[in-house]
Amino acid sequence: MNEGLMGLEQHEGDASSEGIAPVSPNEFVSEGKTITLSCNYTGSAATDALHWYRQYPRSRPDFLFLVNEAKLKQSADPPIPGISARLNEEKNRVDLEITGTALSDSALYYCALQPTVTGNIHALYKNETH
Repeated sequence: MNEGLMGLEQHEGDASSEGIAPVSPNEFVSEGKTITLSCNYTGSAATDALHWYRQYPRSRPDFLFLVNEAKLKQSADPPIPGISARLNEEKNRVDLEITGTALSDSALYYCALQPTVTGNIHALYKNETH
C-alpha cells in the first residue's frame, strides 16, 4: 500500500470572536484506511454552519459537507461515498472522516465557518500521496 501524507496549513483569519483552526499539523494514512481531519471552532455553530470543502489542483473548491449544532447535516449532491462529517459540541470540534482512502483523495481540504470559502478561509488540510 502507498503511504499518504496528510499535511496541514493554516491561513490567518481576522481578529474576531469566531474562528476555526486545524487540530493537528500532520496526519498519515495508507490507502484503504480511514482518516479523520478535525478543526476546532470558536463562536456558535448554532448560527454559523461548519463547512468542509475539497479542492483539486487547478480546480474550484467542491462542497463536501455542512453541519451545525441544530443537528442540520447536508452532504454534497450527490453524496460522495466514504465521506462524512460530524460535530463534537462538547469539544467545539468538527470532524471530516474519509473511509477507504485512495489516491483520488489527494487534495486540499478546507474547513470554514461561512457558506463559502471565498474571503474567509481560516484553515485547510493538504493531502499529498507519495
